Amino acid sequence: MNEVPRSHVLLSVLAVAAIAFLGARALRPPTLPDASGTGAGVSATAGQRAPVVTREQGGRVVVHVAGAVRRAGVYRLREGQRVADALQRAGGAGKRADLDAVNLAAKVTDGQQVLVPARGATGTAGGADAAAPGAPDVPLNLNTATLEQLDTLDGVGPATARKILEERTRRGGFRSVDELGGVPGIGPKRLAAIRPRVRV
Repeated sequence: MNEVPRSHVLLSVLAVAAIAFLGARALRPPTLPDASGTGAGVSATAGQRAPVVTREQGGRVVVHVAGAVRRAGVYRLREGQRVADALQRAGGAGKRADLDAVNLAAKVTDGQQVLVPARGATGTAGGADAAAPGAPDVPLNLNTATLEQLDTLDGVGPATARKILEERTRRGGFRSVDELGGVPGIGPKRLAAIRPRVRV
């Protein structure tokens, strides 16, 4: 009886192992890249859909930062950012800025004007309508008046004055006196009493 050469036996074993390896790879499900991009894969088996990778793309808003800031101008921010972020983009508040008159926590909206008044300002700086709080003959500018100045209006206390400032920030500035009617606590009668004392 002839013996089979050992080299033939070894070649046969290697051939069987190679066939088994290739067969296992052919039966293995394909691997899809995961959402993290690290290279680790996710196997997709029959009947399962491949995972959908979505990316969050935050919107952009354009705001105008004006008043007592270091670099007034138009800035582009991410949607959902706050007035404080807009102020930071403008280089921060100026030395005379009255930050108590600005709601720094309010979210900015597209097209909004973030107006930071100077302390003691009621109108155009140095202009004829720059009046002290105790001058009833000169109307207050609703877009630059401070909390203390609004508090001098008939029927307006500190709480209502703060609501006016919050509404001013939310709107990006008042465009008419009638918009005061949207402030909680200011009804038609109170608005009629305030109207002669204010302007925009």
